[in-house]
Amino acid sequence: MKDGYYAFVVRRLATVLAVVMLTLSSIAALTGILLAFYYEPTAGGAYNSLRAIATQIPNGWLIQRIHSLAGNGLIGVSLVEIVVMFLGERFRPSWITAWISGILLTLTAIGLSWTAILLDWTQIGYWRFTIELGTIEALPAIGSQLRNILTGGGAVNTVTVQHLFTIHSYLLSGGAIVLSIIHLTGLLLQEKEVKQLESAN
Repeated sequence: MKDGYYAFVVRRLATVLAVVMLTLSSIAALTGILLAFYYEPTAGGAYNSLRAIATQIPNGWLIQRIHSLAGNGLIGVSLVEIVVMFLGERFRPSWITAWISGILLTLTAIGLSWTAILLDWTQIGYWRFTIELGTIEALPAIGSQLRNILTGGGAVNTVTVQHLFTIHSYLLSGGAIVLSIIHLTGLLLQEKEVKQLESAN
């Protein structure tokens, strides 16, 4: 009885967290679209456009803050979800689908945060990205190719900002939405399978 209740709580908690993850992904995507109307993905214009959004656009600072909180919240909730999924230890196909998509979603959320470090074009973001770029370049076999993809084959400049903006806004954001839907669907299917097994017994 105790084990059954524990399994039920873990499943239900995982489902609730999956709904939160989908909500945070959607909020981050929506606020990102609103910010993109005024954001200028250039080396000089990025900082000025974000400053204008925060000071001149009505409620721009609020949208910017919500976007940041949703992105950081997605990372935190995704990490908690991995722990909950691990505690569940239910290796059905639906659970495996949710498990894999949850891990990929966590990595995507971290990727979203990482690609955003240069998008404000501040001194801290610039030097942090430059240092981490050196780490990426040190990777065997694929390091130099990854660096060229991120920077556009040259120094850290406007092309780099545009590449990171594209990866952040289109590839990773779309991936986060898709993965959060797959993750939630896998957990809902697992709930359905458990109910069918319980009714059969």
